[in-house]
Amino acid sequence: MIKTGRKVARRRVLKALGGIGALAGSGTTLRALAADALPSPVQEDLRAALREALILPSDPGFDKARQVWNGMIDRHPAALARCRNAADVIAVVELAREHEVPVSVRGGGHNVAGKAVRDGGILIDLGLMQEVSVDAKRRTGRAQGGARWATFDAATTAQGLVTTGGTIATTGVAGLTLGGGLGWLMRRHGLSCDNLLTAEVVTADGRQLTASVSENPNLYWALRGGGGNFGVVTAFEFALHEEEPLLAGVTVYPGHRIRDMLRFLRDYTSAAPDALTTIAGISVADNSISGADRNVGWIGVCHSGALALGEERVRPIREFGPPIDGGIERMSYSALQSMFGASAPGDQRVYWRSNFMTGLTDEAIDLIVRRSDAGMRGDGTVILLEHMGGAIRRIGEHETAFSNRHAEYNVSVLTEWQDSAADEANIAWTRAYGDELKAFATGAGYVNYMTGDEGEARVRSTYETNLERLIEVKRKYDPANVFSSNQNIVP
Repeated sequence: MIKTGRKVARRRVLKALGGIGALAGSGTTLRALAADALPSPVQEDLRAALREALILPSDPGFDKARQVWNGMIDRHPAALARCRNAADVIAVVELAREHEVPVSVRGGGHNVAGKAVRDGGILIDLGLMQEVSVDAKRRTGRAQGGARWATFDAATTAQGLVTTGGTIATTGVAGLTLGGGLGWLMRRHGLSCDNLLTAEVVTADGRQLTASVSENPNLYWALRGGGGNFGVVTAFEFALHEEEPLLAGVTVYPGHRIRDMLRFLRDYTSAAPDALTTIAGISVADNSISGADRNVGWIGVCHSGALALGEERVRPIREFGPPIDGGIERMSYSALQSMFGASAPGDQRVYWRSNFMTGLTDEAIDLIVRRSDAGMRGDGTVILLEHMGGAIRRIGEHETAFSNRHAEYNVSVLTEWQDSAADEANIAWTRAYGDELKAFATGAGYVNYMTGDEGEARVRSTYETNLERLIEVKRKYDPANVFSSNQNIVP
């Protein structure tokens, strides 16, 4: 879809977004081990359970196998258990509990905080569990815990069906859903977690449970936004919806128009129908683009539904300008989902800050423009504004663990770079920018965008009025905090 020639600015935006998408507590009865100190009895038991699917630090390819998407994450587990089914997961959980070894869980490995890997623990890797199936008659789709959205979308769209998935095709189904699940169809069909019908879960005591409205309903409630705190989800079943015609694309504007663009965005989204989702941002300009200034602003849009009505609704974006590049066109959902290309694991170093906001005031816009004009850090930094509302807000604050449904935008500072010598400066800049935005925010952030240093207080404030119920569910299903390598809810 992205062409050559005058598409350079848009390509820069999409490359940056590919880089950004694709970022507490320890167990009370578990002890971390040195990476090379997994006791022989544990190794033997794991070998017997997993056969060739166990990878130890002495095995070829271990360093590559422990990599996650964020290249800053350099943790050394004591073993990597490549599970092929729920029975393997149960075996690993039981052995880890028996030998008092900590665990972590990796689905797609795309989390910015790199919580899938912990030093001295057993990494439960679901990467071999990528099976996806679709029941077109029931309009449901099932994905194993290691599946990615590209695989899921390919299977569902082949049947003319869709659900809300991540905006980066290589994002894991598990992590995105458990943390909420913002995506292009969220205003139309709700978050990914809102479309979750059932989950198959291995709990800390080695049981395999089904969580749904009718079975283990409290666990089902907690999984929809509560993260990986409650067990290993080995399979997800989603409600699917008819794939409607889409008008989508990205329009790019010169840096000196960014303030006007943000004010336009505020007015435009205030009257947006549920069928329309916008994701806007500011990125470092490609210096080959005439008139791009230091930065570029851009608006990404997705309208689902009748094309004639869509043309009418996206017309204001086309008329705001003139853009220096980009365009809105008819495309398939699969094409839309792959529009923001992904980078390979370990290719970039990333650090993020996220804030939910109930609106974009002139003061907030002035801060965003001033901070961005002063100089963006990193090679692929993006200031991202994801418009929420619509179907998200029609679900009550207490109906799922995801409790920030009153937010109008998720505003994030997403910094990417490659030189490790720049770590300290880029982290400090991103943290300061995000902290300044808190003055205009709800006090909460998006769990899936949290880094590893934001602390328990940030997690508590994000879960707001649902926190006490989440703690109760945690106490029931994981009282020893076995599953603590996450944005942790401490029991």
